Amino acid sequence: MPLEVVKESIYDHPKYYDLVFGADCAAELKYIRACGDEYVSGKVQRMFEPACGTGRLLVPLAKKGFDVAGIDLNPKAIEFCNQRLERAGFRPTAWVADMSDFDAPKKKSDVAFNTINSFRHLHTERQSIGHLRAMGRAIRKGGIYLLGVHLTPTKAPASETESWSARRGNLAVNTHMWTIDRNRKTRIEKFGIRFDIHTPKKSWRIDDMLVLRSYTAPQMAKLIRDCGDWDWVASHDFHYQIDEPTVVDATSEDVVYVLRRR
Repeated sequence: MPLEVVKESIYDHPKYYDLVFGADCAAELKYIRACGDEYVSGKVQRMFEPACGTGRLLVPLAKKGFDVAGIDLNPKAIEFCNQRLERAGFRPTAWVADMSDFDAPKKKSDVAFNTINSFRHLHTERQSIGHLRAMGRAIRKGGIYLLGVHLTPTKAPASETESWSARRGNLAVNTHMWTIDRNRKTRIEKFGIRFDIHTPKKSWRIDDMLVLRSYTAPQMAKLIRDCGDWDWVASHDFHYQIDEPTVVDATSEDVVYVLRRR
């Protein structure tokens, strides 16, 4: 029997989004803390996440004793995140804001992170520069921003599909993502993404399309230079191993840029 299909944003379903992207975040959490120890001088106490989503990283970091805050454009995600923080005994410190232009918290953070490509939802150079400058206002001098970006390789085939599954109790979500269109001139890429959701009583599908801006390695390097607020001090891949730095070149795809605030 074919699945019932709804065409909705995956971001409007934080419960399923959280399972898909938050089921295994131990490596990211370890990496974030290790980068704070390695690249930040002085004590690391405050952490900030633009596009924080459901709080999959903020809440575990709060439990480790860090002061956390985050922003996201989706009100449903922010409500989910703040409820999770409150259930864990913390203040609701996430709020709805546009990551290309937001008011920074009064207390600057030591470490910020955006590890799973959310940056590419900003479709113009003006928005991207605006984001890096807004982050510069949110992070103290000597603090770092860990920015994860899926680059477009120029000397290797680009990945076209990806599938993975996650389960929590009786809930299972199978995810499939595929390329619909890549426009090198406009630097806009479109991807189909679907969640196949299975519970003991029902199975159904959420169908969505992601529209993302593309970056080659030189384009990303230029953006960082043009902003002027950051020094690019290291880079790693999406395995999040701090002792395995990566060289960003024409074959690179998944890159975490370690940017230090000037």
